[in-house]
Amino acid sequence: MALDPNHAPVIFSIGHSTLPYADFLTRLRRCDVTAIADVRSAPFSRHFPHFNRDVLKTALIDDGIAYVFLGDELGGRPSEAESYTDGIADYEKMARSPSFQRGLDRLRQGARTYRIAMMCSERNPLDCHRCLLVGRALKHAGVAVEHIADEGERLTQDDIEARLMAMANKFNTDMFAGEAQLLTDAYRDRARRVAYAEQHPDPALAAS
Repeated sequence: MALDPNHAPVIFSIGHSTLPYADFLTRLRRCDVTAIADVRSAPFSRHFPHFNRDVLKTALIDDGIAYVFLGDELGGRPSEAESYTDGIADYEKMARSPSFQRGLDRLRQGARTYRIAMMCSERNPLDCHRCLLVGRALKHAGVAVEHIADEGERLTQDDIEARLMAMANKFNTDMFAGEAQLLTDAYRDRARRVAYAEQHPDPALAAS
């Protein structure tokens, strides 16, 4: 069912974490979500197999919720070497890639028809690229973003940015830096703490 064209779309985000499927579905229902955009680079869960890609897709469709996998375009573990800085996924570089922009366009276009929630695994949006990378880019593009947190709490991207600034202790710390630069620094600081880091084999083990 098409959404009201006069109503600005909202794109939600949710982390499945350790939720039972029924609780996950309840959170989606509370926000009237009609489609899931899976932004996990690896759409599998060893300990919670009901969130494995094919199993989840089937369950959601049975419950009347559409599913699309966008992990290749919007995932947090890029395959391109140029998307890393010092071995850590660099969200600012990733946001400039053509693939990411295509994924973002698909989200925005889909939001005209569906009430979308992008999904990853991390419980806290401040620990996840769906917030620090995708949510940030969506807000920059003029799209409202709301993160479904614990107990169904909903945080806007503005709420997230206020928390980022407080966590980074960036308020009034540099009299010469504008607010935009302080926020950029806060995003960058948090991203480097939580972004995916390349795994390098132990040379000693490799030689044994």
